[in-house]
This record gives sequence, C-alpha cells and structure tokens, in this order.
Amino acid sequence: MLRVGVVGCGKIAEAHIEQIRATGIAAPVAVCDREPLMAAQLAERMTVPAAYGDLERMLEAQHLDVVHIATPPQSHVGLARMCFEAGAHVFMEKPFAVDAVGAADILRAAEATARRVSVNYLYNFETPYLELLQCMRSGALGRLVHLETMYGYNLGGDYGLAVLGDPGHWVHQLPGKLFQNVLDHVVAKLVPLLDEGELHVSVSAFRRREATGIEGLDDLPDELRFQLGCGSTTVGGVVSAHIRPVCHLLRVFGARGSAELDMNARTFVQMETQTIPTALGRLLPAWRTARQYRRNAWRNVRRFGRYEFHFFQGMRVLLSEFYRAVSQGGSDPISKTTILRTAQTIDAIIGAGGLAARSEVDRAAGSRPL
Repeated sequence: MLRVGVVGCGKIAEAHIEQIRATGIAAPVAVCDREPLMAAQLAERMTVPAAYGDLERMLEAQHLDVVHIATPPQSHVGLARMCFEAGAHVFMEKPFAVDAVGAADILRAAEATARRVSVNYLYNFETPYLELLQCMRSGALGRLVHLETMYGYNLGGDYGLAVLGDPGHWVHQLPGKLFQNVLDHVVAKLVPLLDEGELHVSVSAFRRREATGIEGLDDLPDELRFQLGCGSTTVGGVVSAHIRPVCHLLRVFGARGSAELDMNARTFVQMETQTIPTALGRLLPAWRTARQYRRNAWRNVRRFGRYEFHFFQGMRVLLSEFYRAVSQGGSDPISKTTILRTAQTIDAIIGAGGLAARSEVDRAAGSRPL
C-alpha cells in the first residue's frame, strides 16, 4: 500500500481521503494544515492516524510515497517543491497553479527530482469522456471541426455562497477570480482534442447578478463566453452562473460524425442522421437517439449497483492510474504536455477577457494569440 498524505484540510480534502482508500492500493496516513485544529478535526472525522500543522514535519515523520496538495493554488509551487525534495510524488487539486509560469515551475521540479505529478482533472476519466476518446480512435467522428462546451456554476450552493460571502476568500485573489477556479474542468477536456499550434482566443466576461455595493464582490464577473481557434478546429465555450438547469455539456462535431456528452447525467450519445428520404426518414433519428439514451440509462444503473456512479468516480479512476504509474512505472495518466497546455490556455482566456466586473452588456475583449 502506498503511504499518502494530504496537505490542506478544507472541504475537498474529505473527497481525496475517500478516493485514496477506494483505490485499494493506497492509504491516507497523515493530514496537514497550517490551522492545526482543522487538521486534527479532519483526521478524527476521517479516521486518519496522524495530523500536523507543518508540512515539513509531516514529510520528515511519515516518509510518504504521495502527497495530495489541496490548498489554494497560490501555494502550489512551494508546497510541490517541498514534497518532491522529500522524495514524494504529488497529486494536485486544481487549479494546478496560478498561471502557466507556476505550472512550468512545478513540472520542472518534478523532472529534476525524478518524481511524478498529476492533477485532479477528474472529468477526463468519467465514462462519457472515455467513450468519446474510444469513438475518436475508431474513426467514427473523423477529423474534428468544432467543439461546444458549457459549464454551469451555482452561486447559491455551499461553495458559491462561501465565495460571495467573503470578499477576502482566496478565489478573489486569483487573476481570473471565480472562472479560474473552474476553467480547469472546462479546458482540460478540450486540450487533448485540439491540434498543436497557435491558439487564438476571443473572450467576453461580465456580471449578470445585481450589484451589492461591495467592491470586492461586484468586481466578480459570473458569466464568461470564449472562442478558441487552433489549426482547423474551433471551440465555443460558456461558463455561466445563471443558466438553469446547471449543466456540464460537451458537443463534438466531426467531419464524419458528431456526439454530445452530458457530464452530469453521464451520457454519451452520437448524433443521428437521416438515412432514408421523405418524412418517414425524419422519424427514425429520434428513435435511434432514444435507444442510445436507453442504453446509457441501463449502463448507469449497472454502474450504480457496482458503486461506480458516485460524484468522484472519475477521480477514483484517475488516482488508480496515477498510483499504478508511481508503484509499477509506465505513463502518467495526464501528460505534462496536457497540464502545461491547459494552464497556457487558461492564461490566454483570462488575459484576453480582462476579467474585471462588466455590466449587463456583453463587451468583447478582442483576441490574443497564444
């Protein structure tokens, strides 16, 4: 069993500890937080043997194989270096770093110490996304032409209320504010599908909710629109705190076929075409699409019965692959190229958007080549 420690004892740390155990090949042996009480409470709540208020002490005492870093991204570079130098591999909570410069620093430090590093891009390991990759490898979609992604965010949820209720929350200190905390989930799915080459970005960001008169909160935009162009493939993206129901969709349009992924419902459906002329032929695509949804539904029922349908199932799959790479060798589940390109793309979106408060009017901010 790999010995794993967790630094950062906020809400997401519980999910990390649960999924560490669920892999069956690693065990959480220690937690750490600069607020010792939070570490002690998490250790007691999750039955973790040891708790620390100092990362250096935890690394010296526990001889860890892997450290999960679940702190705000402003601290990731320094904490990752400490872990690498102590001989531990690192699994990073997103955002991987504040910017691409920080991401490159972490990747270089991992390489210099011969340690592995990965990041919690869990949606890349959910069943719909894995099915998309398999479909692409089969050639069923052909060359990709266009991608459409939509990510909803509920500001009325626990995390949204925490951010809006505290102008000093670390999210407000990020260059991209609220969006930078979620863009990894959006961009990380896109990057493996795009060709290499110059990336062109056009962005608009604005605040749709009513002004409160509190400067720190009113400077927080809650709607983002972006367009990307890379080679012959384009992307249209929306991050919205106002669209209902809150959705998480990816549509992929190829030269031979197209598909839609619903990450919330965990469905993957290829778009049907009319193959028979006349009105009768127009009836068939709806029935064939319904048959695909029925297959998705029964598959999800079976996965539910196998305890593979919980919210963090993608994280469990990712962690299992990362731990196997650590203990047995082989390729990292998320390549360094994907991590760096994701960070660079997020930087480009944030830079092109000038993410300060906007009025109701959606004002385009121009484009920036990467």
